[in-house]
Amino acid sequence: MPLSVKHILGARDLTRKDIETILTSAESFCELSRRPIKKAPALRGKTVVNLFFEPSTRTRTSFEIAGKRLSADVINISGSTSSAVKGENLIDSARVLEAMNPDILIIRHSDSGAPHLISKHVKCRIINAGDGSHEHPTQALLDLLTLQQNKGRLEGLTVAIVGDIANSRVARSNIFAMKTMGMKVRVAAPPTMIPDQMESMGVEVFHNLEDALVDVDAVMMLRIQSERQEGSPYPNLREYSNLFCLTQEKLKRSRKDMVIIHPGPVNRGVEIALDVMQGPRSIILNQVTNGVAVRMALMYLLLGGNDEVDH
Repeated sequence: MPLSVKHILGARDLTRKDIETILTSAESFCELSRRPIKKAPALRGKTVVNLFFEPSTRTRTSFEIAGKRLSADVINISGSTSSAVKGENLIDSARVLEAMNPDILIIRHSDSGAPHLISKHVKCRIINAGDGSHEHPTQALLDLLTLQQNKGRLEGLTVAIVGDIANSRVARSNIFAMKTMGMKVRVAAPPTMIPDQMESMGVEVFHNLEDALVDVDAVMMLRIQSERQEGSPYPNLREYSNLFCLTQEKLKRSRKDMVIIHPGPVNRGVEIALDVMQGPRSIILNQVTNGVAVRMALMYLLLGGNDEVDH
């Protein structure tokens, strides 16, 4: 089943059918990643360029592994080694790369809208690997896959997203994707970290973590993104942590089957306590594993893959 979009620029663009197709394909690639030989020839002869203008370990590595497991030629370019440091603008950089005929450009940039801008000037497929405070669609898709595997469904689940909602591209993409899939979303944070339009998006707003955790199926803890904040939205980090760090004490009113996810990287003791992060409810490492499968599925589907995974 082909996707309704040419590029993966945001979760907001994806239909329910798109998301179901991506998750179904990703499940097949999860199985491939468990084989002794983790390789399929689906993208043999294709070229994937990771163009990362922002630091990243897990997302860039995840895309690189995904491309290589599908036998694509994968090229990694970071902002510090690109011609951007010599003054070349973003569009010219993209056009130069396209002249070398890549099939997919994967772009992470600190400016919101950078992947959208590039998509208007090149012919190859674009995947947004995170743009500013805007969207991080592949993270949202791997979060959905992880919850679906754990809960057996998505429709009707209630998820609380906790932390720096205002600056989180992960939160924004997850809200779009979760609402599309019929899930209920809550956000919890100090008022200064929640945008005004949240309730108009059909999202419940809480300013008390314990209240937000009552009767939810999953909680997503977010990292404090100090690099995106203009001034501090809270008096100090200790006060924020006292109120919103997920601890065993704060979990007492939650359901026993509630699971914990986190997009990473984790600030231990700030947004989540170490014993909670490593406890039985945490499925954080499952998210990392599923990230490779979701990115394999996206590359495969964007390039029109119709073959069986087991080639």
